[in-house]
Amino acid sequence: MIETNKRQERVILLGVELPETEIFEMSMEELASLAKTAGAEVVSSYRQKREKYDSKSLIGSGKLAEIKAIVEADEIDTVIVNDRLTPRQNVNLEVELGVKVIDRMQLILDIFAMRARSHEGKLQVHLAQLKYMLPRLVGQGVMLSRQAGGIGSRGPGESQLELNRRSIRHQISDIERQLKVVEKNRETGREKRTESQVFKIGLIGYTNAGKSTIMNVLTNDKQYEADELFATLDATTKQIYLQNQFQVTLTDTVGFIQNLPTELVAAFKSTLEESRNVDLLLHVIDASDPNHAEHEKVVLNC
Repeated sequence: MIETNKRQERVILLGVELPETEIFEMSMEELASLAKTAGAEVVSSYRQKREKYDSKSLIGSGKLAEIKAIVEADEIDTVIVNDRLTPRQNVNLEVELGVKVIDRMQLILDIFAMRARSHEGKLQVHLAQLKYMLPRLVGQGVMLSRQAGGIGSRGPGESQLELNRRSIRHQISDIERQLKVVEKNRETGREKRTESQVFKIGLIGYTNAGKSTIMNVLTNDKQYEADELFATLDATTKQIYLQNQFQVTLTDTVGFIQNLPTELVAAFKSTLEESRNVDLLLHVIDASDPNHAEHEKVVLNC
């Protein structure tokens, strides 16, 4: 992501509120926190109320012109959209605004890539990014060529687009193969813990709710904790004694967030399963957060 010795990316946030949209303000506030976590400087935030998304550019032409003027005047590097963009919308917005445009999903994927520490975590994030990228190759500076036949299309003749698609599919298959090995080892460890008589506790909760802090207090450990979104990605299991005699294992897992990309849910399947095979789930809620009730609902609905 952005190195500390370089100028921060100057970004503006953009969100569309539909009639059926719930907790819109909370979502936009969270987008700002995500952007800052990724190392960006949030210059401003813009909203538009619409009956439905514009199929070409998500927002109306008037708001698009307004955003374009702001991008030029404020020397904006990136526009971050709170909604999931279609490949077509993403390309159209970049062409019109003349700067990089990413959506909430891409931002979360970027943060996960930045936070991943273990080999498994890095594989899982890479897999999610590739699956997100695959349908978005068209228009990303890749020219369709040599597919129509005729002069110049003889020989190997595979377009750069198809080469990229083939490469990504190959990488996806390779990562999925590696993850199966890792998941098998994880499953073996999980089975051993299941067979043991040790009581198992799993910590779950919204991102940045304080799970790692509780883990560190109970285990007297130095696991990384910070007032940041997704400070912890890798599931960690520690053994502790309650009241100095009752032996239990305590597992800390990745936090939840609203609109978590489906690609990440699928990629982190084995990690998330760590919280399924326990005797007690401890749901950590930050009561000081004004949106804690909504955070609780997100976790319970996952």
